[in-house]
Amino acid sequence: MSILKFLGLKADDTGPEGVETQTVRKIADELDRLDPEHARYLAAFAYILSRVAHADLKVSDEETRTMEKIVVKLGGLSPEQAVMVVQIAKTQNRLFGATEDYLVTREFNRLATRDQKLALLECLFAVSASDESISTIEDSAIRQIASELKLDHPDFIRIRSTFREHLAVLKKEEG
Repeated sequence: MSILKFLGLKADDTGPEGVETQTVRKIADELDRLDPEHARYLAAFAYILSRVAHADLKVSDEETRTMEKIVVKLGGLSPEQAVMVVQIAKTQNRLFGATEDYLVTREFNRLATRDQKLALLECLFAVSASDESISTIEDSAIRQIASELKLDHPDFIRIRSTFREHLAVLKKEEG
């Protein structure tokens, strides 16, 4: 046994912490291999997803799972990489959301094509609808993002209408 292991300064790669550390390192190394422009695109994409999920000040498990599935499908990442990207995006949004929201969306606007922006808009509604209800706050946040992405109002309405049954404002109150 090395002195560093004995003092607890070097993780034992055979224990649970070592395995987790190796897994995180492997994923981080794989993400580092991505083209820098693609990595920026994915980071902004995931951040904007978390922006809408956090609009009502809580991110549900359903919203998190939906974001992870979207990042796997549209980002071409492994499920493990997607979990890491989504967790980082959620944390960054929670910590810096008020100051970073517009800046990140502006960067995404610069990086993305019109079709990618429309796909993001659809994904934003999908994340919000993952709990079967799109709150007025989430709907407003998506509208704001659409505006920041310079998308036309008819684009917003067209995509929003496909999620009509989930819009809280249109649901009848029970009771």
